[in-house]
Amino acid sequence: MNVINAIRSAASLDGQARGDVPRQSESSLEVSEAHPRVIVFYDHTAMMSGGEIALLNLVQHLDRSRYLPVVVLSAEGPLLAKLVESGVETHVLPLETSVMETRKDSLGARSLLRPAAILNVIRYAWRLARFLKARQADLLHTNSLKSDVIGGISGRLARVPVIWHIRDRIAADYLPRPAVSAFRWLCRVLPHYIITNSEATLNTLCLDLEGRTAVIHSGVTKTYVRVVHDGVGDAAIPGHPSDQGAPKPPLIGLVGRLSPWKGQHIFLEAAAQVRHQFPEARYQIIGSAMFGEEEYEARVRNLCETLGMADRVEFTGYRRDVPALIGQLDLLVHASTSGEPFGQVVVEGMVAGKPVVATNGGGIPEIVQDGVTGWLVPMGESAPMAEAIVRVLSDPESAAQMGAAGRQRVLEHFTIELTARKVQEVYEQFWSDRSATTSR
Repeated sequence: MNVINAIRSAASLDGQARGDVPRQSESSLEVSEAHPRVIVFYDHTAMMSGGEIALLNLVQHLDRSRYLPVVVLSAEGPLLAKLVESGVETHVLPLETSVMETRKDSLGARSLLRPAAILNVIRYAWRLARFLKARQADLLHTNSLKSDVIGGISGRLARVPVIWHIRDRIAADYLPRPAVSAFRWLCRVLPHYIITNSEATLNTLCLDLEGRTAVIHSGVTKTYVRVVHDGVGDAAIPGHPSDQGAPKPPLIGLVGRLSPWKGQHIFLEAAAQVRHQFPEARYQIIGSAMFGEEEYEARVRNLCETLGMADRVEFTGYRRDVPALIGQLDLLVHASTSGEPFGQVVVEGMVAGKPVVATNGGGIPEIVQDGVTGWLVPMGESAPMAEAIVRVLSDPESAAQMGAAGRQRVLEHFTIELTARKVQEVYEQFWSDRSATTSR
């Protein structure tokens, strides 16, 4: 069995009648003010990574009079508890462990073509398709690369339109080349609409775009593409920063899971260089290893000892109170060594009124205005990062101005209310076009 042929076969079922998955009636396309549309959101993981935080924020801020969010997860975890606590209808459909634990950076040709893995994905897609029909879903909104593929197949099987929310850069510096090629092809086959979290992510799809919107013919359907930046939730927006009182040693932090591409090792090397001019400065690495990256965490901790920084660096581990920790920082550093698809943590730092030093790649330049809300530095280089940190610490007045400008930029462009409104505009645009097509 070939993965491309298997998915092509599943997609082709969109034009066939199935006894156990009946065709969706055209009446379901009509807007009913009395009954909000059922939007099923699917994510393969319940770990609280950036995409999952964005999903939680989004479903909490949809207009419930128009849209009823229903979340399906493939595992239990912190996200499940958060969703239930928020009153969001949530279901767990367990996914085969071998598929769940396949990391995106290991998606080579062999892993993509394993018959057992393909069979598990197809079997799970049927289960999800049956759920979509039973729950009378009007739309399936997927939230991760794995959920895009599985959900794309499920939507075709269930005759439910599919929106892919792509939060990863589809490029060879971020994913293995076979996965890049396969996913770019699937973009033209499975989803009806694509949302990306940044222009940088959109550009890696290599679609034939006209401006920021594209129409890609896929059989009898059309696929549209739109950029919608992720917005920060209300919990991440404190009151306007105020004077903290007596001077204290500067506290510089980096937030994110411990992973080689997140650059905690670069951050430590930069901190060791800053020590020569600001020996009193203290540092926090906020986050823990996830997705089998414990070996890297051990390496980072050893590097901290080797650099003689153990007395200046605090490893907080996983924390639920990240906005509060950011609020205590004097400077937020972002150190990713490859292009960040968006940069949710950078937005959270800016809305807290913190100047930022961030690597100049991926979606970060769409957020940070260099020299205005922070400083952009080359990826993978500790010396320029150290110089930028010193520049911020040496001029507190300029740093405060950057923090204020950054906060204002977030409130104008990156709030969750704005994100939710744009996503709802995508839903309405899709249904309007679909209704026009079916009435011809």
